[in-house]
Amino acid sequence: MCLKRGSVRGATEKSAWRAGIVVVVASGNYGRLSVNGSNGYGTVTAPGNDPLVLTVGAMKTMNTGSRTDDQIASYSSKGPSTFDHVVKPDIVAPGNTIVSVIDHGSTLEAKYPMNKRMGSDWSTRPYFVLSGTSMATPVVSGAIALLLQQDPSMTPDQVKARLMKTAYKSFPTSTVAVDARTGQTFTEYYDLFTVGAGYLDVAAALNDDDLAPAATASALSPSAVYNPVTGTVSIVNGSSVVWGTSVVWGSSVVWGNSVVWGTNVAGSSVVWGTSVVWGSSIMSGFSVVWGSSTGANSATSVVWGCSAFDAIDALSVDLDGDE
Repeated sequence: MCLKRGSVRGATEKSAWRAGIVVVVASGNYGRLSVNGSNGYGTVTAPGNDPLVLTVGAMKTMNTGSRTDDQIASYSSKGPSTFDHVVKPDIVAPGNTIVSVIDHGSTLEAKYPMNKRMGSDWSTRPYFVLSGTSMATPVVSGAIALLLQQDPSMTPDQVKARLMKTAYKSFPTSTVAVDARTGQTFTEYYDLFTVGAGYLDVAAALNDDDLAPAATASALSPSAVYNPVTGTVSIVNGSSVVWGTSVVWGSSVVWGNSVVWGTNVAGSSVVWGTSVVWGSSIMSGFSVVWGSSTGANSATSVVWGCSAFDAIDALSVDLDGDE
């Protein structure tokens, strides 16, 4: 099951999940939205903020067959989730300049004819290219179909845990993306709020035989809690069984050292300190996401107003396609 971003978080996805349906959700295309130095953090919205669902961010394949040069798409929304600070996205997958079949006569075809691909006759070109986290989401859905074909008894929590545990976790510290149309640059850091547990690895997921116990497994995405005394942000697993202290499903195994910044402490992995990701205006950027300093309310209202999201979302059809 694949849900579009922007729908209201509620009983629908929870009911589907508890009925045995794996719900896969796009994280959103708001990663370029930076107010007061927030650098796009805290831009995962409903329904991607639901702790149950599998929330997906977008990667760029760089048009090569090798995974080692792939980069995060600058528009991919970053966690933690807006307001409730759930650690999201859960995973990232290819979502940039994805080519698929076209729906002739559709609104997309009429509005973006330049996105058609192949064929000598412009009007009958059979393929269409799109970019966005909504393109990455069905890639993960396809991987889930393969997992369930291999083992139909897997629960949604077991599927989510398997994909996150086996995700590719070798990333650079940062990369710089350039928008060819505007010349604007975006520096992206590969922390767990940007790439989640890592990059989808279908082969690794299919070849792994670790399975969380169905009777007790819960793969609720943890929360991130800011400690104003120490100036750090930590993962709090709460009642989540899968992300507990066991060897197989411990935090370091699921997220990996490359995406968890700071010192891993049992039960409370420190993921944030006075980090460079907030740019030069650290406290103002922090207040946008965490609401932890004077003026946070005004900053929050500016960032999370509907007009700001709508302006970014309007570009989602071709965001990052030419980076």
